[in-house]
Amino acid sequence: MATSVYEQIREAILSGRFGPGHVLSENALATEFGISRTPVREALHRLEIEQLVERAARGVRVRASSPEEILDIYDVRITLEAAAAKQAALRATELDRMRLRSAQDGMHRAGDDPAARAAANRAFHEAIWQASHSPTLDDLLRRLNVHLIRYPTTTLTWGDRWEEVLAEHEELLDAIDARDAERARDIAERHMSGAREVRLRMYAAG
Repeated sequence: MATSVYEQIREAILSGRFGPGHVLSENALATEFGISRTPVREALHRLEIEQLVERAARGVRVRASSPEEILDIYDVRITLEAAAAKQAALRATELDRMRLRSAQDGMHRAGDDPAARAAANRAFHEAIWQASHSPTLDDLLRRLNVHLIRYPTTTLTWGDRWEEVLAEHEELLDAIDARDAERARDIAERHMSGAREVRLRMYAAG
């Protein structure tokens, strides 16, 4: 029951139903889910460890991510994504490469909808993480990505970024197919650095 409540509250936060600053009352949540306060308290504790919620004067509230924090996440993600791409080039199976190509096809089908683009891009990167066959990299990248999912805007609608992303993904797939680990690492590093730079320009533009 505690796991189920945790997953439901977590999804409500990631989807934006419980937005930044939203106060999460144990009593209210217990009433909503028709359970006692104990599993709710356990779920909120897990979410606090994940840094999705924080203690506040009136109990617990959904954390807001500052621009500085988001950019810090990008800096760490650049390193991890580069490592995952390198390992994918070394370890990807034929099934992994099929999944990667399918994910890239999904990118081309995403159209102009920002949410569809973000979801397709996330699926592509998750396929890279899986193809790395590194549980540690996969876990760390998924944890980082949780905080970016909550961010209300995507870099994929800025200028010609979408076209750049599609082209860079193709480069990365070619490097993985060729088992060129160093090239795959460099492409992934350049790709994520580009995302960070677009985010900076978005901040500057207000």
